[in-house]
Amino acid sequence: MSIDATLRLLSKASGITVTDLATTIPRAGISTVNAWLKGDKIPGKEQIDALARTFGVPAGALLAEIATTLDPARSKGEHALLAAYRSLNTRQQGALLEVARSMQPAPPATPRRKPATPRRKQA
Repeated sequence: MSIDATLRLLSKASGITVTDLATTIPRAGISTVNAWLKGDKIPGKEQIDALARTFGVPAGALLAEIATTLDPARSKGEHALLAAYRSLNTRQQGALLEVARSMQPAPPATPRRKPATPRRKQA
């Protein structure tokens, strides 16, 4: 779940308003909090920590999506594929995985070994 969706869900579940968040989070006004909730901006580290304290959740719960989305080990194509996958319903995700698996090359065949021939004792 994206950080904006997580923040909206936590806000709704806890009854914390945009104004409440803006007053409890350092350097965050109402427009900034609204931008976070819309997904237009991402809170900074200090703000993530304050949000986690406010909602009573670990900061990692807020950062999990960001960490996977911004993973520098992934290429642009991998990021795009992951974003597309996440936008699909469960049935579509399953179909996409089937297609991807069918495109994988077959593992190389392992060469068969000839059975060992018994050695003859020399007289």
